[in-house]
Amino acid sequence: MATVTFDGASRYYAGSDRPAVDQLDLEVADGEFLVLVGPSGCGKSTTLRMLAGLEGVDEGAVRIGERDVTNLPPKDRDIAMVFQNYALYPHMTVADNIGFHLKIKKMPKAERAERVLEAAKLLDLEPYLERKPAKLSGGQRQRVAMGRAIVRRPQVFCMDEPLSNLDAKLRVQTRTQIASLQRRLGVTTIYVTHDQIEAMTMGDRVAVLKDGLLQQCDTPMALFGKPKNLFVAGFIGSPAMNLIPATVGSEGAVIGGQAIELTAEQLSALSGNRLVVGVRPEGWTLRPAGEGITAMIEVVEELGSEQFLYCSTSHELAASDETDAAEADANTITVRAPGMSSYTRGEKVGLVPEPGAVHLFDADTGERLPD
Repeated sequence: MATVTFDGASRYYAGSDRPAVDQLDLEVADGEFLVLVGPSGCGKSTTLRMLAGLEGVDEGAVRIGERDVTNLPPKDRDIAMVFQNYALYPHMTVADNIGFHLKIKKMPKAERAERVLEAAKLLDLEPYLERKPAKLSGGQRQRVAMGRAIVRRPQVFCMDEPLSNLDAKLRVQTRTQIASLQRRLGVTTIYVTHDQIEAMTMGDRVAVLKDGLLQQCDTPMALFGKPKNLFVAGFIGSPAMNLIPATVGSEGAVIGGQAIELTAEQLSALSGNRLVVGVRPEGWTLRPAGEGITAMIEVVEELGSEQFLYCSTSHELAASDETDAAEADANTITVRAPGMSSYTRGEKVGLVPEPGAVHLFDADTGERLPD
């Protein structure tokens, strides 16, 4: 196995005014499962393809272990790729698909069959070895694609949105299988997805990209509990963190009548007099109307085990502090409540952030203020 290192790696596409990947510095530890996540067009698939040799590196370097592979062809990088569309040969059986690379490498037939059977056992594919891909479900096809990667025993697995063609229930089941399998095999794995829930549940660490720039790379819990900037705060978590604009005055920051205390260090770190207050849906305490921020429930989303209340605060925020009216009108606060609660649409409630649940960001720079 091996580490993977991106050292100031950049990739430019003709006709674009900015790089698809911009000066990426990232190290993936030996045996680590790293997930690249971000919105469409952020550069995550390009990063993976640079590692695999399917895209060139215009600046910087890419290393696998101690080897500089920046200019090596894909076949010499000892990487196995798992694609979104499976890329199986329709005329071949499952066994032939899994063992195809070994056959090309002229591995003896007996050893090839042994490796294919070993991979099939790991992936519960033994009953399907003589079937062709057309006779398999989407989840089974994806496992065949995984088997083809496993038999190669590569230094690195590259997975490019391998679950995006599966239905929601199968995605949950398959992502658990992939994460478990990776930990059993101990192969360094870089996994690309646009689904932040997938990223949070699978990765040892998660790297968040935006516009080709690495925003933050940390454990899922660190990303969730201490996002580095407004983009990461809004992207990580489902439902998303509530981000409420506020203005700092002589009394500190006030949102909807609720005072937010600022330390001297936080005040000195502000570049102006505007900040953004972030509170996750589970970070609110529901009180009677008139306490904290008064809000009206617009939608109740009942999930059985929990409820999500989508509350409008526009009039209260606009009337109670110096927040711009257009910003206030666009504001909705999402609150998590116990399942089967009696809250109803049109009801007014009070919202008070729990101690330790408030995240503060500089509105001008987007950066997190010191705790």
